[in-house]
Amino acid sequence: MSKGSIEINKLKVYAYHGVLDQENRIGNDFNVSIKLYYPISRAMINDSLSGTINYAEVIDIIKSTMKTPSHLIENVIERIRIAILNRFPLIEGGVISIEKLSPPIANSQLESVAVTYEW
Repeated sequence: MSKGSIEINKLKVYAYHGVLDQENRIGNDFNVSIKLYYPISRAMINDSLSGTINYAEVIDIIKSTMKTPSHLIENVIERIRIAILNRFPLIEGGVISIEKLSPPIANSQLESVAVTYEW
């Protein structure tokens, strides 16, 4: 069986993740990117959503999960991964990356910090 992937790249979400009090009060912009591996041949042959991963649903899962604050990005990644796997059990693996834009790090000029998990 052939394997394909669906990617969502840099979905911008405003959320309240972080260890610092100001991150929990003020929030920050995040980019969420995800790549999901699944058996693609059914979708290629049947031309039906029933044989694929509906990326609109994946986006809804990401946005919903991002609404619940966490101290660590790693925790957010795991919650997103579990929610997506529960909805789409045919997923064979994937990569999730969450990028915190403009992190509040004193005396540092940087665009972002990120955590990436591959399974």
